[in-house]
Amino acid sequence: MRIEEASAQPKAQRVSNHAHIKGLGLDESGQPLPLAAGFVGQEEAREACGFVVDMIREKKMAGKALLLTGASGTGKTALALGISQELGSKVPFCPMVGSEVYSAEVKKTEVLMENFRRAIGLRIKEIKEVFEGEVTELSPVETEDFANTYGKTISHVMVGLRTMKGSKQLKLDPTIYDAIMKESISPGDVIYIEAKSGAVKRVGRCDSYRTEYDLEADEYVPMPKGDVHKRKEIVQDVTLHDLDTANASPSGGQDILSLMGQLMRPKKTEITEKLRKEVNSVVNNYIEDGIAELVPGVLFIDEVHMLDIECFTFLNRALESSLAPIVILATNRGLSKVKGSGEYSPHGIPIDLLDRLVIVRTSVYDMEECTKIIATRAEIEGIDLDPKALAKLAELSETASLRHALGLVTPAAVLAETNGRAKVLESDVDDVSTLFKDAKHSARMMVS
Repeated sequence: MRIEEASAQPKAQRVSNHAHIKGLGLDESGQPLPLAAGFVGQEEAREACGFVVDMIREKKMAGKALLLTGASGTGKTALALGISQELGSKVPFCPMVGSEVYSAEVKKTEVLMENFRRAIGLRIKEIKEVFEGEVTELSPVETEDFANTYGKTISHVMVGLRTMKGSKQLKLDPTIYDAIMKESISPGDVIYIEAKSGAVKRVGRCDSYRTEYDLEADEYVPMPKGDVHKRKEIVQDVTLHDLDTANASPSGGQDILSLMGQLMRPKKTEITEKLRKEVNSVVNNYIEDGIAELVPGVLFIDEVHMLDIECFTFLNRALESSLAPIVILATNRGLSKVKGSGEYSPHGIPIDLLDRLVIVRTSVYDMEECTKIIATRAEIEGIDLDPKALAKLAELSETASLRHALGLVTPAAVLAETNGRAKVLESDVDDVSTLFKDAKHSARMMVS
């Protein structure tokens, strides 16, 4: 019998529009680099956003927000994501579009408040008493079930745990045995059991079993040090919206009736202001006691000109709240009417809110910058572009738009693969450009 080791195939992940953005691409002095962190050009806007990041870190952005203005496809969303990346990977980033507030299920201000709460993180650090170690024994003890004459029931379960310092044998409740079965725990796994709640967490497979010829891939962890019974710091990252929803609609059990009840609920339910105040009170107590730490995230509202006067009034009040995230707005409009009122204002935003905003403008890309952006996107997606094909796409970005040129990269790669080639040629770009029209050309065809 021949047994061969099969290499694990990585899952194909979807490449998003801004998967290449890793930061703002600034040097140590805050000056923008020509090509860094996925950014091309926009030196002035990136430098200004670097100052905003410094103000956020020094806690000098309270009551203010950032407004990104510029034409479509000039990197406003990329700048917002770059600011979030500069603040840290654990900082929540909540993007939304201004038109999302117009929902038939909940009020406009409720949608805004939900996104505000999603953008505020809470890092909870708790010192808990746990039993941690490698599982050496796992044996349930059965007794006669007098209610059911045809079977037995588990009275308790014996679990043996071992560390570098010693070992213990625990007698646990049968409900903990159910949690052990759900985690698929077997002898040789490293686990910890919370002393108060009885929650069980599987950390991984003990590395002493690494030499075995296992037919399944597993994560190996070292054997725990110290005693089996110890005090351990456990860190959990949640958002305020998670706490709101958990308290508004606590889930029942895992039985079929509870699942059917969750399916029958409406898609969205409004959370009362009273509940949010109670959650805020508990969060403030946690912060004062040193149990939790507030992590203000980034709320990015694209197409902010789609909001109406009611939403802008709500934003004025929300920015002054003590629990407020970093708000970044973006728009591509100039002088336009404020929705819900007859007044015209710059960017379609009321003047009283504009006074609170720090405005950063993005510039239109030239031909050389468009060429670098298209080449970067092709490299991220693993597409080999011929120099002539790259020049053709750059020309299309000049005559049509950069987004249209970027949208033709993947169809051209599919066409080249269909023709049995790994490299995208200029002919492939010409073929897909005849199939997919840009907005200007489509409008001209409709008029004619």
